[in-house]
Order: sequence, then structure tokens, then C-alpha cells
Amino acid sequence: MPLVYANAEDFKDKIANGRCLVDFYADWCAPCRMIGPVLEQIAKEQDDITVVKVNVDENQALAVEYGIRGIPALLVFDSGKQVASRAGFMPKDALVDWIRNA
Repeated sequence: MPLVYANAEDFKDKIANGRCLVDFYADWCAPCRMIGPVLEQIAKEQDDITVVKVNVDENQALAVEYGIRGIPALLVFDSGKQVASRAGFMPKDALVDWIRNA
């Protein structure tokens, strides 16, 4: 499944079903660029995990709503309900385990 991009208008719809990893990011953020390829791999390889990306510069109100203080901020949602959060880079295998066990 390809990466899904969300904004304030469609965010709730994009996270409503199943297990979702949401990446709050910015284009200028070096750690965000570093984790980007890892998230693309997860999106392609894990059919049961939807990877949703939210640009904090374009969606500041949404970032405030979810208490984003540092990026990349990774949040796990299960059927629209937030179940976990963390900030920073993680290797792919550790990230997949964290998403599944959140």
C-alpha cells in the first residue's frame, strides 16, 4: 500500500480503520527525511498497517491538537483511537514491532 497523506480535513477518515502509523513531519527536518524511506518500506511490505503522513507546516492546528512538540512524531492509531506515541528515528524492524504491540 502506498503512503497516505492527510490534512486537517481528511485526517480522521484516513485513520478510522485498522492499525495506522501517523508520521508528523516537515520537509526541512533531517531526521524526518531519514525515517522517510523506512516508512515507505513499511507501507509497501505491511498490508495491515496504513502509514499516514501529516506535514506539520501545512497542518499546524492538527499538530497542536495531537500535542506534537518535536518531529518526526510517530503516533499509532487503532480504528481511530490513539494507542501509542513517540518521537524520533527507529530502525524498521523495531518500528514494526512497536506498531504491532502498541
